[in-house]
Amino acid sequence: MAANRPLRFPFKNPNTCVKSSRNSLSVPFSRTYTIGRSKIKNRIACEIKNFENSYQWTIESVPGTDPFCSIQNSASTSNSIPMAAASTAAAAAALELTSKTEAKRICLFFCAETKILAEKIAAESDGIELRSISWRKFEDGFPNIFIPNAQGIRGRHVAFLASFSSPAVIFEQLSVIYALPKLFISSFTLVLPFFPTGTFERMEDEGDVATAFTLARILSNIPISRGGPTSLVTFDIHALQERFYFGDNILPCFESGIPLLKYRLQQLPDSDNIAIAFPDDGAWKRFHKQLQHFPTIVCAKVREGDQRIVRLKEGEPKGRHVVIVDDLVQSGGTLRECQKVLAAHGAAKISAYVTHGIFPNRSWQRFEHDNGGHPENGLTYFWITDSCPLTVKEVANKAPFEVLSLAGSIAAALRI
Repeated sequence: MAANRPLRFPFKNPNTCVKSSRNSLSVPFSRTYTIGRSKIKNRIACEIKNFENSYQWTIESVPGTDPFCSIQNSASTSNSIPMAAASTAAAAAALELTSKTEAKRICLFFCAETKILAEKIAAESDGIELRSISWRKFEDGFPNIFIPNAQGIRGRHVAFLASFSSPAVIFEQLSVIYALPKLFISSFTLVLPFFPTGTFERMEDEGDVATAFTLARILSNIPISRGGPTSLVTFDIHALQERFYFGDNILPCFESGIPLLKYRLQQLPDSDNIAIAFPDDGAWKRFHKQLQHFPTIVCAKVREGDQRIVRLKEGEPKGRHVVIVDDLVQSGGTLRECQKVLAAHGAAKISAYVTHGIFPNRSWQRFEHDNGGHPENGLTYFWITDSCPLTVKEVANKAPFEVLSLAGSIAAALRI
């Protein structure tokens, strides 16, 4: 192919290329295309070699234009160039550039309780934009909700960060959750870090109501957006079988807070002396595979008369920093009993982790700090995530509590 034959690339607008230049002094073949006076934002350079020649290519992208906007090529030893191979390489590089520059952008709405967490999520990625909702009430107490600039989210990827901390707030948030997919959006994601009815999934006696199934059925009827079913992001749901409660109109994405714990444990000065304790077989089944590189201790609840007592089932806590791991805590009675058993068997330190710190009636006050190595009296650390925002406000800056934020994990899930 002749060296002076013009290069042809798939510009959407045939008039886009407004300037070309040839410099035959510096290299045998050189042709450059630019776009008006726009500044170059991205540049990809590659080199094509064969047995005789070496060709260097640079692809430059101008914001707001087609990626094939500025091409430069040079041959080191020949006036001819294998155009088919060069065009293929240029196209592949430009497609990769397009995928990066056209990254998924999300409009993230939130309720009043999750505002702080939403701000942390937005800080994790430039592709997440916070959008507010006006949460008002009528005089009779029922919701009077308004979504500002609703037309502005048409064709956008939309997410809502929910917190079902009480039955009172579930209704008003469901009203928004049902409304957003109807606004001609490209896709809808519901982020519900804590699935609140998860502990009420069983029917042991005739007449018991499995409210976990009820809530799953309500969420399964969220209207379909233009992009299809709603995606649900939740963390460490209490009973694994609850994933089967959801219908086909919702796609549950089950995440875990355990990676946050593992990262935090690596930062401790005694990270090589840590053992993981599970308060019962249920916690062991849920989490032992994610924590299998740590020594394992398993406790068990046994009945003695009318009482349920925690005993050591297997493992050796003596001399170790033992971390009790479970998915959630409410009153904290089981955790406290587990702490006493581990201390009686010689644990040097005792800490605890739960993904969801619910703590009704301020039951977090039952957990005290060990004051420098007295595991029988308290905990060295009590890690929780910010899945329950009201609890986070209550325990902020109170030892032994430390909050591990789910913001990074949620941001990553939204970009899927």
